[in-house]
Amino acid sequence: MKEKTTAVVLAAGAGRRMHSDVQKQYLLLGDKLVIYYALKTLQDSFIDEIVLVVGHGETQYCRNDIVEKYRFSKVKQIVEGGKERYHSVANGLKTIDGDGYVFIHDGARPFLSEEMLLRSYEAVRKYQACVVGMPVKDTIRIVDENGFSSMTPNRETVWQMQTPQVFAAALVKEAYEKLLVREAELKERGIRITDDAMVVETLLNHSVKMVEGSYENIKITTPEDLDIARSFLKK
Repeated sequence: MKEKTTAVVLAAGAGRRMHSDVQKQYLLLGDKLVIYYALKTLQDSFIDEIVLVVGHGETQYCRNDIVEKYRFSKVKQIVEGGKERYHSVANGLKTIDGDGYVFIHDGARPFLSEEMLLRSYEAVRKYQACVVGMPVKDTIRIVDENGFSSMTPNRETVWQMQTPQVFAAALVKEAYEKLLVREAELKERGIRITDDAMVVETLLNHSVKMVEGSYENIKITTPEDLDIARSFLKK
C-alpha cells in the first residue's frame, strides 16, 4: 500500500541575486512563471498533496493567478514563509498531519521530473531520508579565512545538493521542531542551516542517502541561470 506523499514547495525567497524587483519564482520562463513547471510536474505525478509556501502578502496572488488559473488541484494549503528558508519549511510542515513522506522542493527549480520523484520515493522508503543531487564536475578547493587554498577534497566524494529533499514525515517534523527550539544556540556556535538534510543530520544525527538528480535540475538564482533554463526549455 502506498503511503501518503506530500510536497512542500518553497516560493518565499526574495531573490536578491536576480537584481530584479520580481522574485525569481515569478519570473517568466517561456510563457509560464518559473514556479509553474515544478507545480505542473507534481500535479501530474503520484504525489498526493502539495503545500505551497509563499512570501508575505502573496497568498491571494498565488491562489488566483497560479493555483486556480492552472487548476493545480493538489495544492491543499498555501501558507506564508518566514525569515529564513528553514522557517518557511517549518511553516509548511506544520500543516501536514499524519505519517507518510514529505518532498521538500525549491519552487525556483523548474526542471523537476517524475523520474527524480520516483527515485526519491524508492530511497526514502528504505532510508527514511534522502536528497537529490549530482556529483560535481569541477575540482573543488576549500579556502581559509584569508582566501588561500587550504585543501582539495576528492571530487569523487563531492556532490552538489539539489531538491527535492525527501523524508519520513515524522522524522523531518521532529528535526524541525528541535531546530526551532535550539535556533539561537546553533547560531551562537556558528552553525548555519542551509538545507533540510542538514537539519536532520544535525538535530537527529540521522544519515541521509544521496539520490541521482539531473544536471538540468538547476535553481534559478542569477540572471545567468535564467538564460541557461531557457536553453533547457527549448530542448
